[in-house]
Amino acid sequence: KNIIVPAKNGPVDVVIGHDTMADYEADFLSPSSTCCGAFVGRYANRIENAEFSVGGATYKLEANNGPNHLHGCFNRKLYRVKSFGDTLLMEAESPDGEDGFPGNLKIAVRYTLTDDNTFRMDYRVSSDADTLVNLTNHSYFNLAGAASGTILDCELTLACDRYLAVDEALIPTGEIIAVAGTPFDFTTAKPMGRDIAAAGGYDHCFILADESEDLKPVATVYEPKSGRVLEVSTTMPAVQFYSGNFLDGSAVGKGGAAYPRHGGFCLETQYYPDSPNQSSFPSTIFSKERPYKHTTVFKFSTRG
Repeated sequence: KNIIVPAKNGPVDVVIGHDTMADYEADFLSPSSTCCGAFVGRYANRIENAEFSVGGATYKLEANNGPNHLHGCFNRKLYRVKSFGDTLLMEAESPDGEDGFPGNLKIAVRYTLTDDNTFRMDYRVSSDADTLVNLTNHSYFNLAGAASGTILDCELTLACDRYLAVDEALIPTGEIIAVAGTPFDFTTAKPMGRDIAAAGGYDHCFILADESEDLKPVATVYEPKSGRVLEVSTTMPAVQFYSGNFLDGSAVGKGGAAYPRHGGFCLETQYYPDSPNQSSFPSTIFSKERPYKHTTVFKFSTRG
């Protein structure tokens, strides 16, 4: 809900969100939900035509983003919560058929704060049948402060040498494009707003140059006025960089602040969108033999 980060101009909350649980519930249940701070699944991002096949069977999902399926219902579930020290463990089940997906899932998400100002998320999912799993965290950040205008001056670096081309509905076309020489090149730091018009806004999946499942750096964000820094590491193969294109001032957040377009950014570590319908993408099919185990870390610091 809140991450307070100090800097040369004082500590501020850098996470966009709401003041009360009721406000979060209203957001998550809205057809135009921002998903502020949500734990997202069963399948983060989009599945074309809300349909896929596994094991010779075809499954129809909830169409909640035009004709497509987006994110799923995990942000609306009730979880059993255990707290010990600086760790919070959330556990739940997802029954066979929930949102249309096969398999009974056992879900565990462990959130840990460490002494070096990191926020670690460990995802663990087991299933009794072949199914799709693709989880992420959907927090929006503004390192200048949650109600401090846009994120366009924040400088972003991505350890990603390719991105997925998408159609008008933000469904991958299957084409994987080198970022070099395009508005999608963040291999060296640049302001998020520099090429945002040429890109048509960022809501794209960027592919890590390091394709291992080791914990490795994926992103660094620097806010020049405050000196605040966010570093992201992950075991996942990709990250969805979203520049808050659909924020429009109608979403009222903490302290009554209205979040404008580009008022926050998301770095959603994940597998590729629409992977079940793209045979060339890394598999998102998990089972008893292949449990889902991934980690993402957010680390906060200041420069100067």
